[in-house]
Formats: sequence, structure tokens, C-alpha cells
Amino acid sequence: MYYATIKKYDIANGPGVRVSLFVSGCTHHCKNCFNSEAWDFKYGNEYTEEVEQEILDALSKSYIQGLSLLGGEPFELVNQEGILPLVKKVRKLFPEKTIWAYSGYLFDKDLLPLSKKNNITRELLENIDVLVDGKFVEELKSPKLLFRGSSNQRIIDVVQSLKEGKVVIHEKQLNEKL
Repeated sequence: MYYATIKKYDIANGPGVRVSLFVSGCTHHCKNCFNSEAWDFKYGNEYTEEVEQEILDALSKSYIQGLSLLGGEPFELVNQEGILPLVKKVRKLFPEKTIWAYSGYLFDKDLLPLSKKNNITRELLENIDVLVDGKFVEELKSPKLLFRGSSNQRIIDVVQSLKEGKVVIHEKQLNEKL
């Protein structure tokens, strides 16, 4: 797996100050994507154990609220394999921190069905707190949206959604003032 960048003090991709990993590789190719250079699966740098440790060290700071996974596309299969060990370590070392992921895939139509066939997808979903799902749609873009680029994207409470077996919209989207 390759990654485009790591932001150690990100306030745009989830609540509070977060560490964000932008993975490389995406097959969605959304029109006017903010990170189109990361469509290439070999863009940026190779993800190594040293890089993973750098992320864990950044997460150890008390003022960091959590980890955000973006792209590219974190749920491309090759990226899932690279991300899962990191997510499991974050869960073990920092259980109080939240994990957010952003995906062009839809939770209920793409990822849940895949999770029934693919253990890595299932484990990844089981270890994520919040998923912002849906492709970016330029025509639905609004700067007023919280933690998402276009109004078709949903902020999903993954923990509750897995418990209830249906999409549960996260309070951050429910409380959004437009």
C-alpha cells in the first residue's frame, strides 16, 4: 500500500484535532476530486512499519481525538489490507480515540455486502466508529456541510449501524445547521 500524506494536526476530517492518513489508490475518479493525484495506487510513499509507528506516535498525544482514514480510497481491497493492522493497533493502544473513515463506497449497498464475503472488510468496519460514505458529487457540493464535501454523502455511526443492521446517521450530521 502507498499513501499520499499524513496530517498530524487535522481539524477538517472529523471532530477535534486528528491524525489523518491519506492512502493512495482510487477507482471512483469523482469529478473535481480534491485529491485526484492520489487516484494512482503508487502515488506518494510506500506504507511501512516505520510509517505506522509515526502515526501511532502522533496519536499518543493527549490532545489528539482520533484517526481519520481518507484517500484515495481506504476501502479499495489493497488499502484495506494495509489499514487493518493500523486500525487494530489504534483500538488496542488508544481505545478512547475515535476512528473515522471516508469512502466513495456506500455502507449499505457496497461495504456491508462485501463484509459478508471478505473478513478484512468485516473487521475493518467493526473497528471504525464513523464512516462518511458516498462519492463526491460536484453538483451537490456545499461549504456549509460538516465533515463532507457533497450533500449525498452520509456521516454514519458504524457501531450503531452494525448493531441495528441498518444505516444509522451520526449525530454530527443530524445536528448539522444548513
